Amino acid sequence: MIEVGIVGGTGYTGVELLRLLVRHPEVRLRAITSRSEAGRPVADLFPNLRGQTDLAFTEPDPAELRRCDLVFFATPNGIAMQQAPALLDAGVRVIDLAADFRIKDVALWQRWYGMEHASPGLVAEAVYGLPELNREAISGARLVANPGCYPTAVTLGLLPLFESAGAVPQGVVADCKSGVSGAGRGANTAMLMAETGESFKAYAVSGHRHQPEIEQNLSTVADRPVHITFVPHLLPMIRGIHATLYVPRQDVALAELHERYESRYADEPFVDMMPPGTHPETRSVRGSNVCRIALHRPQGGDTLVILAVIDNLVKGAAGQAVQNMNLMFGLPERAGLELVGLLP
Repeated sequence: MIEVGIVGGTGYTGVELLRLLVRHPEVRLRAITSRSEAGRPVADLFPNLRGQTDLAFTEPDPAELRRCDLVFFATPNGIAMQQAPALLDAGVRVIDLAADFRIKDVALWQRWYGMEHASPGLVAEAVYGLPELNREAISGARLVANPGCYPTAVTLGLLPLFESAGAVPQGVVADCKSGVSGAGRGANTAMLMAETGESFKAYAVSGHRHQPEIEQNLSTVADRPVHITFVPHLLPMIRGIHATLYVPRQDVALAELHERYESRYADEPFVDMMPPGTHPETRSVRGSNVCRIALHRPQGGDTLVILAVIDNLVKGAAGQAVQNMNLMFGLPERAGLELVGLLP
């Protein structure tokens, strides 16, 4: 059994990790920390876990965490980079669900996240935890940077295009929508139901922190600098991301492009290529670790439209983290993740 600790277990990604890990056949939860809820039974805060775990939240105890085989950081940005080095030195593997180790250019990271990096020496070692891109490296990693939710949907939607030989697509637009859980569980007036219900808006149009992460992924696979236009939107729903990706000047037949996508993702357990012309829905992946993708060419023109949907808390966060854990410990990749989307 893998002895697991979770640092920061009171947010949405923390409880999603708990939901997945309490049913994982190879995991024993050893500790879940929260300074604000220390001493409170987990099931009191998250009643869906009643009868699933008898753990209580504890103050962060470095000695207890060092006894774990793996520690997940489900914390705000800036926490893992301070605490991970001591755990790694003790032989504990780490998966960070925040952004501390995602961007390889430390100066770029500091500019976007507005703080000095506490462990720049670990950034180069950290493996970017998108299994469809870095499966082999993840398997041997001791530190994994779990991807952001928008970057997961956008990267999976574009990956087969940017991996193929030939000209790198130019003028790509990523028009993305997310449910309000992507903003976290903290009190925020802008996220109140009375503020978000029956409304729809774009935000961070001038620049979003996930843009450099997306561009880093695409530049890596294309082996040259890539720039895209990325615009996120807030939807009045709890879970889900819908990415509509516009790729102009694509003269390859849609059938050939679909075959390329089918071939690329044929062996991927959590990517579902849908038939041409279909429209994946966020509700079809709600609660699951699946990314569903469909291709379109409107009016037979030369613009390729790619639709990709994920649950931002599962494939976009906790589920992908469990997928990475499975790879790191040589477990079946689907272990603990045989989840069917929730309908209605």
